[in-house]
Amino acid sequence: MSWLKSVAVAALLQVVTIAPSMAGENLAGVKSAGIFKIGTEGTYAPFTFHDASGKLVGFDVEIGEAVAQKLGVKAEFVEGKWDGLIAGLDAKRYDTVINQVGITDARKQKYDFSEPYIASKAVLIVRKDDDGIKGFADLKGKKAAQSLTSNYGKLAEQSGAELVGTDGFDQSVQLVLTRRADATINDSLSFLDFKKQKPDAPLKIAAQKDDAEYSGIIIRKGEPELLEAINKALTEIKAEGTYQKISAKYFGQDVSK
Repeated sequence: MSWLKSVAVAALLQVVTIAPSMAGENLAGVKSAGIFKIGTEGTYAPFTFHDASGKLVGFDVEIGEAVAQKLGVKAEFVEGKWDGLIAGLDAKRYDTVINQVGITDARKQKYDFSEPYIASKAVLIVRKDDDGIKGFADLKGKKAAQSLTSNYGKLAEQSGAELVGTDGFDQSVQLVLTRRADATINDSLSFLDFKKQKPDAPLKIAAQKDDAEYSGIIIRKGEPELLEAINKALTEIKAEGTYQKISAKYFGQDVSK
């Protein structure tokens, strides 16, 4: 029995000794590898998309690169469809997702978020000649093109819409334009960028939510050192003006407020 007790005590001491170092394991691993792996869509302009040459670019891409630089490593992007993007954290395909991920109570139960770095509003987008949809309540019985697991998809469903699943903003607006959907609820910043790129597109904003929604950089729970390092990086890139330059490049304004 004394031998078994000794083994049990030794095992307990080992757990106590190892636990603190394990807490910072991922940050240490990131720095050791010299790579910060970031999950992103690559199909969600202007946050993350491919330019004419095929290069991955966008607001969130540059934010990810700036944060990685502050961590002393390089950013490496892993692309995937939105519906499985956050789940990729569980599978440890990457260290974080930087893809305008909305901060919600449901997500906070399972994941940790950085301080908010994007503020935006949900807008209801319809065809320019559609006068039948003037507000969110008018979606009842209508088809809404949405990423099924997004906050906007849930809002459309709550408004009584029949959801037509899409891979992201671009596909959603195309379905509205081609009349395969009546509307899409999406991000105000994405729509402003879309209209900047395609001013003649026959789409309009029928309604807008009053309250802003906030997005953060999302990571797995139990990685407080990494979370602290990300928040420190965000604070620094804002203080030195890097954030504002990236924001102005894609939106013409500071989108953190």
